Formats: sequence, structure tokens, C-alpha cells
Amino acid sequence: MKHVTEPRIGVDVGRVLVEGLVPGADTSFFTGDDDALVATPEVPGALDGLAWLVERFDGRVWLVSKCGPRIAERTQLWLAGNDVYTRTGLDPDQVQFCRARPDKAVHARRLRLTHFVDDRPDVHTALADLVAHRYLFGPQPKTAAGETRPVPDGCVPTLTWPDVLHHVETTLTVQDR
Repeated sequence: MKHVTEPRIGVDVGRVLVEGLVPGADTSFFTGDDDALVATPEVPGALDGLAWLVERFDGRVWLVSKCGPRIAERTQLWLAGNDVYTRTGLDPDQVQFCRARPDKAVHARRLRLTHFVDDRPDVHTALADLVAHRYLFGPQPKTAAGETRPVPDGCVPTLTWPDVLHHVETTLTVQDR
């Protein structure tokens, strides 16, 4: 009999849930007062998508973000100020922070994640041997030579939240059989 792991998903915050102000920039734009921070828009469809994931994964959804203590605090302010927990059903205790992008692998291992959504190829490379279903989110910046960066092996490019949900549903439907 084949052992089936409960589906569990990790989702990045910057440029996956929270809209970035500069394409290709990180979420370090979180400067200014709290009102300006809370007014930072969500990525189109992100909170509806997160709510769908929380329901479909029976609450086994974690936000996993790379940032220092100051940005972690501001991220929590954005989440609370935009009523993310009520709107999506996400448990506030299921928000994780790390100091370096490759450290997301530590969380993925500990949480036994089966799926992960992130906009950074280096994160997906770090997760390659840990997370079966990886989704590279959003348009990717060009290299200095103007070329599109390659998608990491085993990673599915997803430009929008509907793309993410479609690909995730496909894996869950297969697991349900």
C-alpha cells in the first residue's frame, strides 16, 4: 500500500500576496507610516486564492516569508490591517519567517510541505528535493542580457493566482483518486 502524505502548502508573501511596487524588487519597499503600509495592494486574486487553499488543504497552509524582524513586523501589520485571517481562514500561528531565502527549506522540511508558491527561482532550487509541487509565481525579471530566466527543473510557472489554483487542483484531484 502506498503511503499518501497529507497535502500541505507554503505560500510566499512579497509579490505573491502583497503587490510589489517595483517589478523584480523585493518587499523592502515597506517603508513609511502604517497607513501607507496597509494600503499596499494585494496581488490580484491573492486573498481569494489563499482562502481557496485554506479550504482545499483543510487549513494546512503556511505563509513562509524571508525578511528581518522589522519587515516581519510590518508584514504582520499588513496581514492584520487587510483582515487576511478573517477573509481567508488562515490561522495567524501559521505565518513563518526566515532570514535567507534558502532557509525556507528548513520550514518546508519541518512542516512537511507538499506544495509551495514563490516568485523566486532560488527558493524553488532550495526546495527541489523537499517539495513535490512547486509553483514559480508571476512574471520573472529578465537577465542583464534581456533573456528570460530559466524556470527551475520540476517547477511549474504560474503567472496569476488562477494559474496557481488550476495547477494545485490538478495535483489534489490526482491525490483524491
